[in-house]
Amino acid sequence: MTVHNCKIELRQADLKATPTRLAVLSLLEKTNRPVDVGSIIDYLKENSIKADPATVFRIVNLFTEKGLTRQIHLNEGKFRYEPSSKEDHHHLICNTCGSIEDISDCSIDVLVKEINKKKKFLVKNHSLEFFGVCKQCQR
Repeated sequence: MTVHNCKIELRQADLKATPTRLAVLSLLEKTNRPVDVGSIIDYLKENSIKADPATVFRIVNLFTEKGLTRQIHLNEGKFRYEPSSKEDHHHLICNTCGSIEDISDCSIDVLVKEINKKKKFLVKNHSLEFFGVCKQCQR
């Protein structure tokens, strides 16, 4: 089994592997939900890595620009980030507790092909989020 190396990933993106960048990339890859800048800052503080909010914003924007992360908007007034290497998926967002769950078993590819065929529109990327109430909050 091959172990992922964040330093190599940063170098392949022509980015210097600083401790802060390595920590941010590591956090994004080990969490199972998209994270916001505030959560990243908290994580860095917990791990004694000094970085001001502007630096963290620059890092996530640079990662997104370089294709390492994708930016997600969940109607919260802020962006969240997740690794772009994650397989194509969408999100279920609970309006009550704020939980976010990935969903990958939806047939959006069929819709994308239909859009291309019927509208002659080439979809480059898409975003699909479902908002509602999770099973836990329905109890």
